[in-house]
Amino acid sequence: MEVCGGQTHALLRHGIDQLLPAEIRLIHGPGCPVCVTASERIDQALELAARPEVILCSFGDMLRVPGSQGRNLLAVRAEGGDVRVVYSPLDVLSVAQRHPDRLVVFLAVGFETTAPATALLARRALLEGTPNLALLVCHVRVPPVLHAMLSAPHCQVQGLLAAGNVCAVMGQAEYDALAAQHRRPIVVTGFSAVELLQGILQAVGQLERGEHRVENGYRRAAATQGNRAAQALIQQVFEPIGCQWRGLGWIPGGGLALREPFAGLAVERRVAPPITALAAAEQGQGCISGLVLQGLARPSACPHFRRPCTPEQPLGAPMVSSEGACAAYYRYQR
Repeated sequence: MEVCGGQTHALLRHGIDQLLPAEIRLIHGPGCPVCVTASERIDQALELAARPEVILCSFGDMLRVPGSQGRNLLAVRAEGGDVRVVYSPLDVLSVAQRHPDRLVVFLAVGFETTAPATALLARRALLEGTPNLALLVCHVRVPPVLHAMLSAPHCQVQGLLAAGNVCAVMGQAEYDALAAQHRRPIVVTGFSAVELLQGILQAVGQLERGEHRVENGYRRAAATQGNRAAQALIQQVFEPIGCQWRGLGWIPGGGLALREPFAGLAVERRVAPPITALAAAEQGQGCISGLVLQGLARPSACPHFRRPCTPEQPLGAPMVSSEGACAAYYRYQR
């Protein structure tokens, strides 16, 4: 199983899934933070964006992700909501400074790779005293969900290709513990065709030798200890919490929340009346995106794949995101 949407797209783009011998089967894990953001959090963003006093800032992919009732942020913007695409969390600080009379909310989404940039925004906002800036934090952590998936009785994963970008930030200590506990080989892997093939070869080699440890096949970018400065920034601003993952349920320790003194930036503390989250329900009768995110089904097994579910008219989040598994199959497989 690869656990990165960028790796999923690269595997299919280069046809590696079709070139491998039949004995080796790739399972696509929940490697896209856009896809696994809970419907309840999307509903919160939709409710905020509809308020005239709010400017909601987000990365572009999030604008098309449906909430529990099928609506998305693009629809809210079309109805007059002030929804803006940003390319860096620090862009949100500039928006807040230009509009001191409005509440500017950043929809903070991503794995550990983007959490340091959000942490930097929180620290700058607190330091500079930006009272009209708030964060809707939806960051999630990869190791806890891997632990949950590998612990499941129906798990078919025999080896893991760990996302090199996540390990470049967080290092491999948590993966060492996973490999030892679940007795699976884990290979930190890059994103080129050669690096992916090398990662698969290393994982298969361990399986054939009966080994289960972490190997670093991405040394050009990911050090064993990771990026200590980024880790310190995350630890200063955030603390791990249990949270809902779309399609996977409640994951203990699977999310991040603002810790004191940054907790005052959380939008839940800044908006009255309290934001209400609707009950989560995956859209589209027969949509199997939950099974896709768990690695239990391939996108092509969905009865709605291609007709009517497409990147232009998505029924589930994995077809929305540019890193989603359904979008990868739609683009590269015939």
